[in-house]
Amino acid sequence: MADYYRVLGINKGASEDEIKKAFRKLAHKYHPDKKGGDEKKFKEINEAYQILSDKNKRAQYDRFGRVFDASTGSAQAGGPFGGFDFSGAGPGFGFEFDPEMFGGFSDLGDVFDAFFEGLGVKQKRRTYRRGSDVEIMTEISLEEAFRGTEKEIIYHVAVRCGECKGIGYDEKAGTEKCSVCDGQGEIKETRNTFFGSFTQVKTCEKCFGTGKIPKKVCEVCKGSGKVMGERKVRAEIRPGTLDNQIINIKGGGEAGERETAEGDLYMRIKIKPHHIFERRGDDLWIKKEIRVIDLLLGKKVEIPTISGGKLRVEIPENFDIRHNLMIPDAGMPRFDGFGRGNLIVELQIKTPKRLSEKAKKILEDLNKETE
Repeated sequence: MADYYRVLGINKGASEDEIKKAFRKLAHKYHPDKKGGDEKKFKEINEAYQILSDKNKRAQYDRFGRVFDASTGSAQAGGPFGGFDFSGAGPGFGFEFDPEMFGGFSDLGDVFDAFFEGLGVKQKRRTYRRGSDVEIMTEISLEEAFRGTEKEIIYHVAVRCGECKGIGYDEKAGTEKCSVCDGQGEIKETRNTFFGSFTQVKTCEKCFGTGKIPKKVCEVCKGSGKVMGERKVRAEIRPGTLDNQIINIKGGGEAGERETAEGDLYMRIKIKPHHIFERRGDDLWIKKEIRVIDLLLGKKVEIPTISGGKLRVEIPENFDIRHNLMIPDAGMPRFDGFGRGNLIVELQIKTPKRLSEKAKKILEDLNKETE
């Protein structure tokens, strides 16, 4: 459950003005239409603001950890009372859940599950767990981020058992009907509770809801359907990929239990520092030494590019050396595929170590001429 105060970076006693300022600052930073924005983060920030900026909703959230909307039967944060509004029940109504009070149900979620089961609303039950997601980091060069590249990634993770093909048992030996649930995959328990008599339907823990028990469990994976192994994937890295950008590869994570779906692979891209260029967003920065005489004579300056080529750039007349020289569309390609950033050249004057008498005389004459 998200902590809305932590999401906005404020303390619990923050004023309305502080909440509004925190929201505007974060919304401006993470707006999806902005470069570097984060749609998921923006939605989380907006959700937090909608709750904390409303006095009634904030009061409910502070008290119960959830905001209740009885008209829609929905709840907007974690807690056991989704769909019930206790805000008007008066002081002292809030009570702590006592399992004994409710006939041994583990929590109120079980009570309400049982209630809906009684109305004929059958809940879908998950018997086995989906595989966990995996995150790995891959380093690439700035040139690879410029051109785009394809990387082959090899990593160790839980994969489907090759012996049993991921089902967790010897298929030839077969299965038999579960004696606990009589092959139904579910067990019904009737309990008398504070709300009345409820029938609770639970997934059978012995057969994990399948209704079948393997006659011979796989000796390699011990029935889980997965073992540690090596996985190899190929990932396309698009031109203009940013540092710390994450690429999602569906099904590239850990294998699930007994043929359930694999998790995803999240590949975080780390771009190595470059010995010539510094990347700032889509722009590239470079420092270039230039001789005073070349500047005075208006000679073209040779600038290397990230593509491996060279540009010969003429310094404009009356150019202020304190300013940077900008070369449009010579930076990194934009990740959305539209255009490129700029190449920013920071010029640095290079003075000679010593001057001959002849050179000094020429410069003195030049000084008089320019005066």
